[in-house]
Amino acid sequence: MLAQKDDEYFMKQAFAEAMKAFDEGEVPVGAVVVSQGQIIARAHNQTQLLDDVTAHAEMIGVTTATSNVGYKYLNNCTLYVTLEPCVMCAGALFWSKLGKLVYAASDEKQGYTRYDDLLHPKTKVVQGPMAEESRRLLQAFFQSKRKKSS
Repeated sequence: MLAQKDDEYFMKQAFAEAMKAFDEGEVPVGAVVVSQGQIIARAHNQTQLLDDVTAHAEMIGVTTATSNVGYKYLNNCTLYVTLEPCVMCAGALFWSKLGKLVYAASDEKQGYTRYDDLLHPKTKVVQGPMAEESRRLLQAFFQSKRKKSS
């Protein structure tokens, strides 16, 4: 009998995407979108590669997921992301009617939780697994950037 995949399993998949971003010189944020226990989208930040400030992992993940399900709403899906979404991404999650959001590290400066009611009222939110690992990866990325610029 196969064990059911849980939030930690899927967050590890999102973290693998964050590592890709790190290796590519992007802010290391990764995301996966899950429907019925299956990953339907994988994404990581690509703002540098695409020269596009909207190319956040969440935005790319939502676009890919809606293409894969053939429908604009993700009300039966869960987004796993290694960093709390920003206001822009929260807006996209609102319009997609995301069923559940699971994020790892909080973002006290840019995170959507600084504001009220940005997600769809039916979206369940869990701050969950791998918060510390995600925070450390982000810190390592920004420390390496500071060393290069000094």
